[in-house]
Amino acid sequence: MTAREDLTQVLTEARACTACVPHLPLGPLPLVRAGAGARMLIISQAPGTKAHETDLSFNDPSGDRLRDWLGVDRDTFYDPDKLAIVPMGFCYPGRLPKGGDAPPRPECAPLWHGRILSALPDISLTLYVGSYAIHHYLPGYKTMTAAVADWRAHAPAVLPMPHPSWRTNAWERKNPWFTGELRPFVRERARAVLEK
Repeated sequence: MTAREDLTQVLTEARACTACVPHLPLGPLPLVRAGAGARMLIISQAPGTKAHETDLSFNDPSGDRLRDWLGVDRDTFYDPDKLAIVPMGFCYPGRLPKGGDAPPRPECAPLWHGRILSALPDISLTLYVGSYAIHHYLPGYKTMTAAVADWRAHAPAVLPMPHPSWRTNAWERKNPWFTGELRPFVRERARAVLEK
């Protein structure tokens, strides 16, 4: 990793990556969005099938839910000069035998994250969305819930968040502080960062 990467160059290389081809049931389609002026960064899990089909991250109900949590419209969310989306795995990883998406490919983050993040100097808010991102970047927590519950320890620059899938409904009911405390805070932070 160099001290400062050229964003256009590293994104071109990342989008041409074939490191995981033997493990990708739908083939490689690295989905990463970033612009040199991005002020907010979402580090998420990996694209789902709809994202792969449409070549657009979070282009599904989980994306609608995440945008609602953030209080951000689609145009702002998909403006790479405002908001960067850098998943733990850039390509759709396939399905698990018993259902649900497979984990992000482990090759991706070590290959690309350092280089891409070094080319994003203006990030004021980073969201670690989902357990894979949280465990990678905040490894001291035993569970995703423990990390998200301790969000004040990382605020205002970093906020751990659960994955916004429908499976989070039951989790939200068990953890009302998420809706009552963290969601209002993340909305306020997102607005302050994106309106600069």
